[in-house]
Amino acid sequence: MNREDVLAKVPFGQFIEGSFVSTADTFQVHDPATGEVLAEVSDAGPMHAKAALDAACWVADDWAATEPRKRAEILRRAYELIVARGDEFATLMTLEMGKPLAEARGEVAYGAEFFRWFSEEACRIEGRWTTAPLGGNRLLTMQQPVGPVYAITPWNFPLAMGTRKIGPALAAGCTVVIKPAKLTPLTMLYLMQTLKDAGVPDGVVNCVTSSNSAAVSKPIMEDPRLRKLTFTGSTEVGRTLLKEAADGVLRTSMELGGNAPFVVLADADVDQAVAGAMPAKFRNNGEACTAANRFYVHESIVEEFTAKLVAEVEKLVVGPGMDQATTLGPLIDDDAVAKVKELVDDAVAKGAKVLTGGAPIDGDGHFFQPTVLADVPRTARLLREEIFGPVAPIVTVDTDDEAIKLANETEFGLMAYVYSRDISRVVTAAERLESGMVAVNTGVVSNPAAPFGGVKQSGLGREGSHEGLEEYLEIKYLGIAL
Repeated sequence: MNREDVLAKVPFGQFIEGSFVSTADTFQVHDPATGEVLAEVSDAGPMHAKAALDAACWVADDWAATEPRKRAEILRRAYELIVARGDEFATLMTLEMGKPLAEARGEVAYGAEFFRWFSEEACRIEGRWTTAPLGGNRLLTMQQPVGPVYAITPWNFPLAMGTRKIGPALAAGCTVVIKPAKLTPLTMLYLMQTLKDAGVPDGVVNCVTSSNSAAVSKPIMEDPRLRKLTFTGSTEVGRTLLKEAADGVLRTSMELGGNAPFVVLADADVDQAVAGAMPAKFRNNGEACTAANRFYVHESIVEEFTAKLVAEVEKLVVGPGMDQATTLGPLIDDDAVAKVKELVDDAVAKGAKVLTGGAPIDGDGHFFQPTVLADVPRTARLLREEIFGPVAPIVTVDTDDEAIKLANETEFGLMAYVYSRDISRVVTAAERLESGMVAVNTGVVSNPAAPFGGVKQSGLGREGSHEGLEEYLEIKYLGIAL
């Protein structure tokens, strides 16, 4: 769609109590493919954050008391509107984040599905009725909304990270204040307009956009009326937020960093593994917490796997996401390019071989060549740190045990991938991998109907599935004497 026409549909103010509010200050949103300014967006301060939480708290009781079916119907309308406005949402995501337009359309479908899924779950909030073991009393449990929620979303999936939090919160009967990343606020602001059009009551969802996250988060986090924090982002920031949440004993959901191993066992179907490696590594320009970060390939097939992966990587077309031919877009900013370059240079200095790519691309925008590294030494930083870019480092292993041992040598545990033709072998490997999610013979497993989340320092709690709804519910027990 035409860029100007789409941008004209986005309201650039703070979304508070059902209205878009202008502020004296603004900040710029840039196109990572060109560096051009896309928009000047309202820049919130502490008073706007407080006003947003006030709005969420004023209507919290009314929304909690709203019939589940009514909440469900509103979410269903929101789903339908997102689908109907799919071209606009996809264009906005590509413009402000850089992913290829085809992938942005995929995120529209994925992100919208959270509203459809949780519209169905809204009427499935259940309790239990049992007799006490010694008889007499009856034991009744019910689930009730946690209360007002503060949701903080990242820049790499501007729509889906919002719907994955707003959907279950509204289904459970919670109100929300959401803060999108300053690099990609446009998609979220258009989502606010869409929710308003879908009939979400004023104040039930509020959005603050700011160039200073700490300044707007402080008054929200310190307010005793806030009952839950949900955050997707880096482990470093997540640790800080957990410390702040401790003062209010807040319910928390944390979807943090990843360092996903991609394990290819000796009996794997190499063509299938290569086909899975491409989206696992290069989807979303490599900027995903679930991205394959470390490739552990058995020595008997490593040459074949490597040659075929390089051949596929060299087919990628690097360019602006709005170009229909592009299959790999820019990174989000110059800092991202510099970090990827630093990690690649470190690996090469320690002995890794560059088979393709290996460097930034000169010119406008923030581009890095799709890269495959072989003979990567185990001391290389990119085996320990999240790359967040289009780089596939390959390490040769001798046995299943060695592959699993190396895969688990990380503080992270979000996603892992494993390939084998032997069901017993692959299940055994999957059970041993220290990860909240394991993709078996596939490169993509994210699904709104599945619980998304990690172990170790990759986070707390789950998003999606019925487990995602329960993150926004508290259990109340009634002991009833008869």
